[in-house]
Amino acid sequence: MQPLPIPEWKWEHIAMDFVFKLPRTSKGHDGIWVIVDRLTKSAHFLPIKETYSLSKLAKLFVDEIVRLHGAPASIVSDRDARFMSHFWKCLQEALGTKLRLQEVHPQTDGQSERTIQTLEVMLRACVLQLKDNWDTHLALVEFGYNNSYHSSIEMAPYEALYGRQCRTPICWNELSPWKGVMRFGKRGKLSPRYIGPYEITERIGPVAYRLALPTELSRIHDVFHVSMLRKYMPDPSHVLEHQPVELREDLTYEEQPVQILDRKEQRLRSRSIPVVKILWRSQTVEEATWEPEAQMRAKYPYLFL
Repeated sequence: MQPLPIPEWKWEHIAMDFVFKLPRTSKGHDGIWVIVDRLTKSAHFLPIKETYSLSKLAKLFVDEIVRLHGAPASIVSDRDARFMSHFWKCLQEALGTKLRLQEVHPQTDGQSERTIQTLEVMLRACVLQLKDNWDTHLALVEFGYNNSYHSSIEMAPYEALYGRQCRTPICWNELSPWKGVMRFGKRGKLSPRYIGPYEITERIGPVAYRLALPTELSRIHDVFHVSMLRKYMPDPSHVLEHQPVELREDLTYEEQPVQILDRKEQRLRSRSIPVVKILWRSQTVEEATWEPEAQMRAKYPYLFL
């Protein structure tokens, strides 16, 4: 069999597959519909239920794919009952789409097949970590994939699709006046990429492990894909001293300001207000925040002596 020709335009020729048997979320989702543009390798990840009817899948395809990219000219996919049904074929004909099954053309698009296989591994690894709320984070997983370098096109899929590099969260952080807080309570761009060390308590299949996490990480799923783990090499410099925190009777605490680092006028639509940059007792300089000066004067007058 001859391979399919290279697509001439974006999102005219696509590949798709389904990832099922995932942990059921609170919204009832237990699968991901993976749809990939064969030219730019850009992709959409749609949370679905394995029980979705053909009409529900067709409406979702129109809402999320046709709405953004128009109707594709061809689709490459493993043969599935959803595609073989008369309703689905009629819908594709109405959209001007010719369905191409890999069972008929088993060597038509090996590259798209490998791309989807890679995406399936990545998605299952993410689901292992996010557990029962993975569908709420799927948009960010899609964003991360589309802005990652792809060797076959020598750029990120986003750049191939739109002709420019995406403004990443790093740029947003530079433009935003708000303090960014990373996962696990770590803050700032110098935070470590890994935390731990934690003991491995169980091997889950060939590529995942269960860790003994501390109580402060009890909301994090304790099973991790092997790609997310690194062997810990003991280093005394990694030991950090705990800063004492005074707790109230209800187990809450108040963050205390220690110094004013800067002042400026914050412009609003019809007026401007003075704000001060505050260094907090248990935070670093990079984590200083801008606060209204009037509120700080009323609550912490000693800062202005």
